[in-house]
Amino acid sequence: MNDIDAWVWWLVGAAGLGIPLVVTAMPEFGMLSVGAVAAAGAAGLGGGVVVQVLVFVVVSVALIAVVRPIAARHRTQRPELATGIEALKGRQALVLERVDGSGGGRIKLGGEIWSARALDGAQAYEVGQEVDVVDIDGATAIVM
Repeated sequence: MNDIDAWVWWLVGAAGLGIPLVVTAMPEFGMLSVGAVAAAGAAGLGGGVVVQVLVFVVVSVALIAVVRPIAARHRTQRPELATGIEALKGRQALVLERVDGSGGGRIKLGGEIWSARALDGAQAYEVGQEVDVVDIDGATAIVM
């Protein structure tokens, strides 16, 4: 087998490792595929079989050792973008009808009118005041 054949076989192996990557979504196959591409480069530069295998092993193991923990850490992190009710918490709203602890008031929150009640039952907010939304309980905003 000549040098051209060796690098071609490594690229075929890289493509072969890419198929299970797509089918199983296991990133380790992609890292092995990159190792095979590196070995193809070593073969193309005239490296012997031992050098090619060493390049494949070193690149593959290095990628798995470095990239895999980083990917696992990113997978377990919560998304930075809050959506739905979570996105409303912490926002400011305008009091449209007097808001107190009994829950009879109304606020304008994010362009919509919401029923609201004060977090502190003894506190009341008058029309025109700015309040902070601390929680959402069903269709009622809890403000302070």
